Amino acid sequence: MLIPLTREKFEQLIPIIATGSQYGYFWGKLPDVLKRLLVSVLAIVVILILGLILGNGFDPLRLLLGIGAGLYWLWGPIYSASMRNLETRRYKYSGFWHGRVLDVFVTEELVGTEETVNNRGELVIVENRERRLNLDVGDESGFTAQLQAPLRRTHKAIAPGQIAEMLVMSNQPDLSSITKISDIYIPSQNLWVSDYPYVQRDTFTQISRQLREADETETDAPVRPRPVKIKRRRVR
Repeated sequence: MLIPLTREKFEQLIPIIATGSQYGYFWGKLPDVLKRLLVSVLAIVVILILGLILGNGFDPLRLLLGIGAGLYWLWGPIYSASMRNLETRRYKYSGFWHGRVLDVFVTEELVGTEETVNNRGELVIVENRERRLNLDVGDESGFTAQLQAPLRRTHKAIAPGQIAEMLVMSNQPDLSSITKISDIYIPSQNLWVSDYPYVQRDTFTQISRQLREADETETDAPVRPRPVKIKRRRVR
């Protein structure tokens, strides 16, 4: 089942400024933090050198640039997440999708490589692999999609047949061609499956709850209209 959303609701679900979970995603691990610290230090050095070359007239601008560069390690994740959000908000139309889990399985994926030197002084390329969850979802219309995310212990609770919900995006007014999907919500487990946390989760779960309550009300009514479903292609 697919319910179109207004532009206002879509922009509530995909905020411009990074959420806490999005900030955490781009904060990364210790090597990522150290890289941003190195960029901050190098930027400050460059600003100091320019200050010496250009003289005192550069002082006000140098101060502002110095503060921004010195705090890059802190605000860098906000910038990265906001750019990702802006890219997502370029889609003109969106909808609330409600279906079920079709399949769930684990694979081991190559996520990066590192160059190192062994005991004999030889250059060795080390592959970094990560176990990832693959979640297939679909509905009665024939639409299917797959989401891959880092494996978590909580994912053990996911099983075929469970209800799955997500935000879908398109540039077609009738949503006949789904171009992008968000993270997936499993209401029965109150569980999210995602690589990048696209949606404002409090807002999404509120919409989910309201729609379930409306569906229960319709179930109690003497006559229940059947939702219209449109066939859509598989999205990965």
